[in-house]
Amino acid sequence: MNRWLPAMGEALAEARLAPAHGDVPIGAVLLDPEGTVLARAHNERELSNDPSAHAELLALRRAAAVRGSWRLEDCTLVVTLEPCTMCAGALVLARVGRLVFGAYDPKAGAVASLWDVVRDPRLNHRVEVVGGIAEAESGELLRDFFAGHR
Repeated sequence: MNRWLPAMGEALAEARLAPAHGDVPIGAVLLDPEGTVLARAHNERELSNDPSAHAELLALRRAAAVRGSWRLEDCTLVVTLEPCTMCAGALVLARVGRLVFGAYDPKAGAVASLWDVVRDPRLNHRVEVVGGIAEAESGELLRDFFAGHR
């Protein structure tokens, strides 16, 4: 079994909460070095009328508050969809050590699909990346959500 599947299961559970308030089902959990969840979040853009309320950013903010530091270099962010440019940039700025994601995002992915912001050698920090964990389940959540909105 893949070591990231339990954490991705928690991120998927978080993602399933988002449609209740009209948000795209994307969920994230941020783990400390021992694998304990420091923070969890799902998209809340519609809920809060905040364009930056992506699951990744909310999880980063909450984890930084728990730790009392914005530096999360020894932490792992597990998220159901490949991060966008905003979230990828935030991962670099927060010095996150590792990113684990589910589905690839061919339209807006900034970690593998369109760009590779988190491993750009011109930046001051690079993030280890593991992609495609529970990819089918993550993608299905998104397809089902958008099928209901077309």
